[in-house]
Amino acid sequence: MKSKSVLLVLMFTLASTAWAQDAPSQAPASSQNPPAPHRQHMMEMHQEELAAMRADVEKMKSSLAQMKANLLTIKETNEMARWRNNVDMWETLVGHMDRMLKHMESMGPGMGPGMRHGQAMGGPPSPPPPPEKKPE
Repeated sequence: MKSKSVLLVLMFTLASTAWAQDAPSQAPASSQNPPAPHRQHMMEMHQEELAAMRADVEKMKSSLAQMKANLLTIKETNEMARWRNNVDMWETLVGHMDRMLKHMESMGPGMGPGMRHGQAMGGPPSPPPPPEKKPE
């Protein structure tokens, strides 16, 4: 049940991120430079979302560590294969979430309507993060 709720939260997070990226690429000039109070509010919301996502990622890492520890106690071959597949999937997902979090932290709250993914306010597009090497 716990993994279902984590998966549900993850799906909503990814869906909202994808929805934000699908925003129209051109917005009226007045919406590109929001008033100071609105911008401050958006910055606060961005920080709150980052803190919540950071906490979720840490919780997921903790659960993943517990799953890995459980692998050592499994003797039956089919059950071991199921657990390994599950751990592999969650490891991939947690790694992806961690990279997304780092990317969002580097972007800052300037990511808004009219901004393309990977482009900070007033600056050139940032290079993509280097791919992580996964031990095989």
